Amino acid sequence: MTDKIIKLIWLVFAAGIIGFVLFVWAVSVNFLGLFGELPDFKALENPKSEVASELYSADGVLLGNYFRENRSPVTYSELSQNLVNALIATEDVRFEKHSGIDLQSMGRVLIKSLILRQSTGGGSTLSQQTAKNLFKTRNLESQGVLSRVPGLRMLIIKTKEWIVATKLEKSYTKNEILTLYLNTSEFGSNAYGIKTAAKTFFNKSPGELNVQESATLVGLFKAPSYYSPVFNPENSLRRRNTVLGQMEKYDYLTKAEMDSLAAMPIELDYRVENQNQGLATYFREIIKADLIKWTKENLKPDGTPYDLFGDGLRIYATIDSRMQRYAEEAVDEHMRELQKKFENETGKRDPWIDNEGRVIPNFLETAVKRTDAYRNLVKQYGANSDSIDIKLNEKKRMKVFSWAKGEIDTLMSTMDSLRHYKKHLQTGFMSMDPHTGHIKAWVGGINHKHFKYDHVKQGKRQPGSTFKPFVYAAAIENGYSPCYTVIDQPIEVNIPGQPSWTPKNADGKFTYEKMTIRLAMAQSVNSVTAFMMKKLGPRVVVETAHRLGITSDLEEVPALALGTSDVSIYEMIGATSTFVNKGEHIVPFYIDRIEDKNGNVLQQFTPKKKPAMSEEHAYLMVHMMRGGFEEFKGTSQGVPWTLRDEGNELGGKTGTTQNASDGWYIGMSKDLVSGAWVGGDDRAIHFRSWISGQGSQTARPIWVKYMSKVYADQSLGYTKGPFPRPERPLSIEIDCDLYELNSSKFTDFDFDPNKTDF
Repeated sequence: MTDKIIKLIWLVFAAGIIGFVLFVWAVSVNFLGLFGELPDFKALENPKSEVASELYSADGVLLGNYFRENRSPVTYSELSQNLVNALIATEDVRFEKHSGIDLQSMGRVLIKSLILRQSTGGGSTLSQQTAKNLFKTRNLESQGVLSRVPGLRMLIIKTKEWIVATKLEKSYTKNEILTLYLNTSEFGSNAYGIKTAAKTFFNKSPGELNVQESATLVGLFKAPSYYSPVFNPENSLRRRNTVLGQMEKYDYLTKAEMDSLAAMPIELDYRVENQNQGLATYFREIIKADLIKWTKENLKPDGTPYDLFGDGLRIYATIDSRMQRYAEEAVDEHMRELQKKFENETGKRDPWIDNEGRVIPNFLETAVKRTDAYRNLVKQYGANSDSIDIKLNEKKRMKVFSWAKGEIDTLMSTMDSLRHYKKHLQTGFMSMDPHTGHIKAWVGGINHKHFKYDHVKQGKRQPGSTFKPFVYAAAIENGYSPCYTVIDQPIEVNIPGQPSWTPKNADGKFTYEKMTIRLAMAQSVNSVTAFMMKKLGPRVVVETAHRLGITSDLEEVPALALGTSDVSIYEMIGATSTFVNKGEHIVPFYIDRIEDKNGNVLQQFTPKKKPAMSEEHAYLMVHMMRGGFEEFKGTSQGVPWTLRDEGNELGGKTGTTQNASDGWYIGMSKDLVSGAWVGGDDRAIHFRSWISGQGSQTARPIWVKYMSKVYADQSLGYTKGPFPRPERPLSIEIDCDLYELNSSKFTDFDFDPNKTDF
């Protein structure tokens, strides 16, 4: 009887072993499709997980990521030993001794859970957990028919993880598996992978983590939300100390070290990465559209398009992080003060006014109809519903931007917040290397979180007098010297079928004195510019501006001379740079190259160049632009001498539209062309005083602050000095005393502008 029982036990045991082996085989081949697919060998050799694409500056600083899951992989050599020790001590102390399945640990779990009825972990090795992370073994997509049977689902899942874990152990070293696990784990707070987690919670790299920080992050594996040091700090502290206890238990820490560290609080430097934080926020959004377009137009070796949000691309921009920081500081410093001045001048009155200084009625009621909030309410309630007005004026808790107090947590309605935001002045600033086309700094507004609209490339406004250089460029190309003189007097332009046009000077006065066109441009005299436009014709000026780099449509009318057609800062900087670049126009660009996640260059971008004007004419225009600094009462005379010393040559042009709704300044050195626009979101929003709103007051200070910071940073390599002259002697005399003696075309005394029509 005893022998039969023993034989029966052995038969049951053998049958169990054979049955389990057959079960594992059936799972591995997905027998009859009952168990769900396993990853094939190629997938194991090249496991895929979504990796964030990274945007780097020209000087190697990470500007931001593009992701669905914010994950950037690291190598084992980049990990802190503290982190490795904490992970092994807590998750898999026998990691170095097993081959993917730890039978000893499984036996311990079986005894405790089935016999002693104690709650314990599942006994999963790091290899099994890596398999789960990489191949989503618990997702519905990987389940078969038998997964619906109660009790079988988890057994099938565990079996798959055992199989994949043993295959991983054959394909990778222990260090590689450990690194794969850390790279593919979720830590909460939108942090996937150890690199992002270390930066999110402690603003460190994985290699910089100390013992207690490592223990905190390892503690998150048990339950990222429940043990979050941000949202559940008490739970996190308790879990961190448990991890420290495991490290002491397995001799990674002494008892004294563990006690000392356990008594310390968790010190975070918490910052969840998003596109509203960090450097170049506006730029990162602008470039994203170009990158998405690039991924659609370029295919991977397998024939599928690249994925910006999952393929781990490395994008290298032309932006210099130091110069970008200086630009953002310059904008912040000046706009903070300018906003205060704007509010002081406006007082309690609304700043949206007409040409007579009267507040525009129903301005906000009209403006709100252009918002997403209004459009969504129309979809919900219908165009003529009273509910729309009720909802627009319903108070709700929100955070709003302010210069004085930072972000304010307040109670406002949609109409309240619209009124609040419309009272803020906006700006756009861009800086470019004219010789390479590389954009070095880009500030699209005052705060990307609260004001998404980019005022560098998206926004277009009237440039005012900053357009005048293109009129004079056309004159130079048509044989006029910078020394050519015109009388500052009223000029009437007769336009067939329309009232005649007689532009006024900014101060409303005429000197009736002759002046060189260099002096006229330096002082921004409208009458002289209109005179030159009349001689040349609008079509010639439009053609010249387009050839130099302006891409927007320009209206062929006499008033174009004073900058009446909308353009962007991006265009204006690109076109003005043509003068400094010896007449060759380079389209401003901001992507240097794109690499795959392994560092292979997918595309190296090159600038688009074309000859736009002769080198001599370009230098003459540089000479004209220098007039703002060098001529009597030039509009750049207010620039501090600290920028103009050491033999430094600079050029610049201010611009202000008729009602001061737009203030511009474009400045150039031998190595940089930079410019700013300042104004309200709507043209009706502006200073009541034209003097307060002119470009020399609103825009030029940004350029001054930026250039001062750039010159002060010697590591950038931007030095002061003269603009290079052409190698060939000039065919036109620019010494106006000599020109007067030698030229027979010094002035048009017999020219009557009122007899010339367009």
